[in-house]
Amino acid sequence: MEEPPVRWSAGAATGVGSLPGTVAREAAATVVGELPALPHLPELPARGAGADPIGRAAALLVDLAVEVVPTAYRVTARPGRDQRRAVDLLRGDVDAFDEACDPVRPDWVKVQVAGPWTLAASVELRSGHRVLTDHGAVREFTESLAEGLCGHVAEIAARTGARVLVQLDEPSLPAVLCGSLPTASGYGTVRAVPEPEVADALRGMVDQLAAPVVVHCCAERPPVRLLAGIGAAGIGIDATQPALSGDTAVPAMLDALGEVWDTGTPLLLGLVPVQAPSRPPELKELARTAFDLADRLGFDRSRLPELVVPTPACGLVGATPEWARRAMSLARQLGEAFTDPPEGW
Repeated sequence: MEEPPVRWSAGAATGVGSLPGTVAREAAATVVGELPALPHLPELPARGAGADPIGRAAALLVDLAVEVVPTAYRVTARPGRDQRRAVDLLRGDVDAFDEACDPVRPDWVKVQVAGPWTLAASVELRSGHRVLTDHGAVREFTESLAEGLCGHVAEIAARTGARVLVQLDEPSLPAVLCGSLPTASGYGTVRAVPEPEVADALRGMVDQLAAPVVVHCCAERPPVRLLAGIGAAGIGIDATQPALSGDTAVPAMLDALGEVWDTGTPLLLGLVPVQAPSRPPELKELARTAFDLADRLGFDRSRLPELVVPTPACGLVGATPEWARRAMSLARQLGEAFTDPPEGW
């Protein structure tokens, strides 16, 4: 009989990745304090180039380098100041995270990085065209990122003593699949990449990493069925998107989510707003999206602790520090409430 997958504790909550602010130690301490069951290595894009998700991914590349140009990140022949800055920022973030985890010693931690397709869509070749336009370049970047990520995961595991969950961020995936990304001239669009090609690259990364991998896509209509077929340990979505919740939910999207849950694969479910709402949200109000999803798909609500990891709807870089902390706290409280529902729920 096949062994069940090793997973984080039921009822755990986590963050998507980015936070406001510029102080790594402060951010790491906040994350570990608010999300002790599955803390994530924070990203602080407000520090500028090299600290954003693409810069973070660039810091992990092996034998490839990028530089900052007015339009984007661009491939360069050798590491320069921009690449070194990205690497230094990542090292400082890891040091701060290790320090924050030390007194808590979590069983699991999460790291996140831009996935290969979002990276290929966001970095330019020296010609000015996207890496995405060159099959060979996409393969090189994917292999380089996978190699660097393997080393990153090993370091995080060794330093924190925790199991590591890897999150590949793929916000550009729908645009890659439908061919809606503009070309360098702005007069056309980059070719659509066939689903099998996209799936093969992601599956290769999942197979290569010595850690479970979740893929996060907070787009309005994430390609759930594609992501369900690559061997991922979970799929991250913004559950508040109109196509996924309420009266505007698209039946085909709901069917795809039901198929994911049928296999026992959990969803990292974005339930908490990324910006402070006009009135303080009630926990039961935030939980309603998950309850409605379970009810519509025919799953008992008692299974939510194993099928859902509550998160903010997406990254929190645009939030105030106060709301970022509150959003993570609410995600943790949702996980606890799914495990032990308050009276009246």
